[in-house]
Amino acid sequence: MYIKQLSLVNYKNFEQADLTFSTNLNCFIGDNGVGKTNLLDSIYYLSFCKSCFNSLEALNIRHGEEFFVLQGTYSRNDSEEAIYCGLKKGQKKQFKRNKKEYKKLAEHIGLLPLVMVSPSDINLILGGSDERRRFMDGVISQYDREYLEVLLKYNRTLLQRNNLLKKMAEGMMRFDPMNLEVWDEQLIRFGTIIHEKRHQFLKRLLPIFQHYYQTISQGKEEVQLIYKSQLNDEKFDSLLSLAIGKDRIVQHTSVGIHKDDLELTLGEYPIRKLGSQGQRKTYLVALKLAQYDFIRQVSGLKPILLLDDIFDKLDSNRVEQIVHLTASDNFGQIFITDTNREHLDQIIEETGADHRIFQVENGTVK
Repeated sequence: MYIKQLSLVNYKNFEQADLTFSTNLNCFIGDNGVGKTNLLDSIYYLSFCKSCFNSLEALNIRHGEEFFVLQGTYSRNDSEEAIYCGLKKGQKKQFKRNKKEYKKLAEHIGLLPLVMVSPSDINLILGGSDERRRFMDGVISQYDREYLEVLLKYNRTLLQRNNLLKKMAEGMMRFDPMNLEVWDEQLIRFGTIIHEKRHQFLKRLLPIFQHYYQTISQGKEEVQLIYKSQLNDEKFDSLLSLAIGKDRIVQHTSVGIHKDDLELTLGEYPIRKLGSQGQRKTYLVALKLAQYDFIRQVSGLKPILLLDDIFDKLDSNRVEQIVHLTASDNFGQIFITDTNREHLDQIIEETGADHRIFQVENGTVK
């Protein structure tokens, strides 16, 4: 699977751009701040119906304009897919596949698998548990439609239960455990499914991740992914029963899969406590390449791979290992941004890949 053509109108700092890509390697070269990452983000948007970086849609519209439009033409399983996204301020987003608008955006997730590696991934290591849950949810949702639907139902149920706890605490209604039972039953049903699917996902991902890390670091360090969940040791219904007193005080649901975390370790310790910049970068790149390989195996499609400024903070040996890995037959279409032309020339020379190089300058692409 690959994207053949991309058209942007008023997306971030681009007034307009029409690009045709290589099926293999595409390189965006230019100084910092000129819009290289925005081009990658537009491709990300067409896969996930949202920006990788801006949750507020208005920030994705070019300053001073009222709308943006993204269009991509893809080759997928020997058929052509035309994807359209349009957003006008104050109106509902339009997302279409082959000119037919989706009823729900969730229907689109997984059609165009994609993995992005960017400097913002450091939040997986340094950020809160919500960042790591988002990572797990994002990967599983690309190949498991049921998971995404159940996750959305769980979050809606959790919101309803929390609203009820708040009303009871504020005296708007009398406290009665019976009123919580209907929400508890749904939380237990949905949460148990999510817990099991996360557990199975990480069990399969771990050996792939360890392989990539060992390859990039040339076997110098050991890594682990440890799934931390309250449901690992206790059934969800028991957890809810034991926590009812605390939930009344804090006015929200204090137990469940929305408290899950993923412990990222290097050797015997969390990498957030002892990893160098190079080790952390290696960890994240290996984790994302493992994500790519996992999705490829379960979907039968080679995802699009976006590599945003990944060579910074890595020594030449680790850069070389990443180049060799991405040049293998496991990988398909790749997009790379860099300020250093030497990195790109090294990749092109070593891989001999069909390629296109784009020069980006202040919102224009050549």
